[in-house]
Amino acid sequence: MPLPPGSPPPLPQNTDNPSDSESREDLKKTKGEKSPRNSHHNQRNSKLGQENSQKSTALRFGELVIIGYNGMLPNGDKGRRRSKFTLFKRVAANGVKPVKHHIVKNPQQSELIQNSHQHSVSYTLSRSQAVIVQYDHDPDTDMFQIGRSSEDPIDFVVMDTVPGDQRGDSLVAQQSTISRFACRIIVDRNFPHTARIFAAGFDVAKNIFLGEKATKWYSEGEIDGLTTNGVLIMHPVNGFSKDSKPSIWREVSVDGGIYALRESRSTPQKSSLVKTETNVLQDGTLIDLCGATLIWRSATGLLSAPSRRELEHKIEEINAGRPQCPVGLNTLVLPSKNTISESEKTPYVYLNCGHVHGQHSWGKGEDTNACTCPMCRKTGPFVKLQLGQETSLYVDNEVPTHCFCPCGHMASEKTIKYWSLIPIPHGCLGFRAACPFCATPLTGDPGWVKLIFQDHVD
Repeated sequence: MPLPPGSPPPLPQNTDNPSDSESREDLKKTKGEKSPRNSHHNQRNSKLGQENSQKSTALRFGELVIIGYNGMLPNGDKGRRRSKFTLFKRVAANGVKPVKHHIVKNPQQSELIQNSHQHSVSYTLSRSQAVIVQYDHDPDTDMFQIGRSSEDPIDFVVMDTVPGDQRGDSLVAQQSTISRFACRIIVDRNFPHTARIFAAGFDVAKNIFLGEKATKWYSEGEIDGLTTNGVLIMHPVNGFSKDSKPSIWREVSVDGGIYALRESRSTPQKSSLVKTETNVLQDGTLIDLCGATLIWRSATGLLSAPSRRELEHKIEEINAGRPQCPVGLNTLVLPSKNTISESEKTPYVYLNCGHVHGQHSWGKGEDTNACTCPMCRKTGPFVKLQLGQETSLYVDNEVPTHCFCPCGHMASEKTIKYWSLIPIPHGCLGFRAACPFCATPLTGDPGWVKLIFQDHVD
């Protein structure tokens, strides 16, 4: 996917400073609250034990999967920081809904802000005026919050995704552009369990603040706004299926409105309202938090996704054909799980032609990206095949027959072709196609290759 000409400007770092939002620390002091890190830590741990026992019987609404981790974070899934998050119906509803607008002169002294049991969204219009939207408990919805913060209100902790080809590079570490309280999802507790996404999440004091410099608008008694780097969504055409096609990225507002993209992620002016689209999550909706991209899989959609065991069975079908290395004439074995270990049975692929071989030295020069295939004499990269094992990313339940370039992750033909057409947001202005299993940008055109096995030779 080509990038716009020129280098994109750097993205603002989400440090939650008073330049684009009111200081949360000052407002916490106004309420006389203590830091949640210690006061909530033990309570959070006890809750996790209770929640784990309840989830076994709870209704599943759907799940969020971070693009680029293939089933597990590099250092393992731990607590609320993991590669995927399943949304279960809560034992008790915790959703909220807007009920009333209040115009105040000093939001820090407002009773709504000082009340630690009251959810609110504060829009600062000037130093002497703000609009506070009061949110009350909604017994018919459950709320789930996503963000970079590890504080108690965040259900799913998401950090910036480092592409697989850069994870060994010590220079990639940088300050995050993901908001500490990035977004919230509200799900109806009653059938059909509609899920809606909203920009920004409530902090430990149950508040959302849009400062004087934040993008917001107030007209005809309605107020709304956008977060610093924005929350983008893309609903796929034809749902998430073998017929899926990419659509257009949109931005979702704090109140759930859908807008055309701004000129850049942090441009202070909003774009036009898209009245024909909504913030209702569909199976396969992509959510970009400016640093990490997630996919929403509905409970219904997951029923048609392949299970891990079904995917392993597909690999067994390929191995049953006893594919051979044309050079070493040894049998190759596709692993059902990605492993670091190497053996003569480990399959490799020439990315310019798709011929699958074992590891060998024939046709290799000093440049590892210029290996000559002994079958067709095409020269190009020679990489290890890896299984795309995060089944939530598959659009169908077919045999893995293709792989992405340059990473070598295998998946079904339609899965490979669908993701190769998806423009994943990158930086402030750019979009690029990437492997959904490792987030490595695709190379070449079309960014994938069909695998050619020498099998059934007995």
